[in-house]
Amino acid sequence: MAYSTRRKDIVRIVQLLRRVSVQELTQRLNVSEATVRKDLAFLEDEAILFRTHGGAALAEENRNMHNVRNRENTYLEEKRAIAQRARALVSEGETIFLDSGSTCAVIAAEIKDMSLRVIAHSVGVINELINADDGLALYSLGGSYRPGSGSFIGPLAQENLQRFRIETCFVGTAGFSTDGTFYAQNLIEAELKTEALRLSTRRVIVADYSKISRTEFAVFARPRDFDILILGGHVNDQQRGELSRLDVEILFAGLDE
Repeated sequence: MAYSTRRKDIVRIVQLLRRVSVQELTQRLNVSEATVRKDLAFLEDEAILFRTHGGAALAEENRNMHNVRNRENTYLEEKRAIAQRARALVSEGETIFLDSGSTCAVIAAEIKDMSLRVIAHSVGVINELINADDGLALYSLGGSYRPGSGSFIGPLAQENLQRFRIETCFVGTAGFSTDGTFYAQNLIEAELKTEALRLSTRRVIVADYSKISRTEFAVFARPRDFDILILGGHVNDQQRGELSRLDVEILFAGLDE
């Protein structure tokens, strides 16, 4: 979703200071308190910040998200199957983007011996690749660190992403419906995912079966926005039938595939 320049400025200020008063925003932006309060109400509705008495503070995803460390230890076999499928899609010498999330961290572990250029914004992915083979070049986007997702996101991360020519991206999801609508926990995170898909030549979304029929706050992709879905774990016949109607390539990475 596109924001006005003023609202983008508010987001940057709150990301930097964590908490800010209405009075400080009016002085910085040279607008009325009524305008600032209207902008804060809008950004609160978008789950980017929450209003406090006399100001606003940055919304933290960990109020609504499972802790990253807890997620790392769930559906490990499914994520490994996804990672093997992902590796098979990548050729030596490619430039790829790896999203945040535990599945992408497992993909990072799978491809760390390859000769690649990897763009990342997730601490989990970066940690996996810090000691990778010499042939792998790692690039970090930077941005505002969000503990709930263990990643750097926000306007700076999006701007830096635009500096790269990405051949293949692997994007995670908090949930999706079988009509091909994919969700993130919040709009800032969704915007980075959308931008990664927009900038990439080949667009891959990765998910384990627990994400099926789970809806979250922000939409980041629909069928026209990606090319391949790698889906790990047991997917029943009804779900397979519904997903087969999407005009995308679906790679099932079930343990019995």
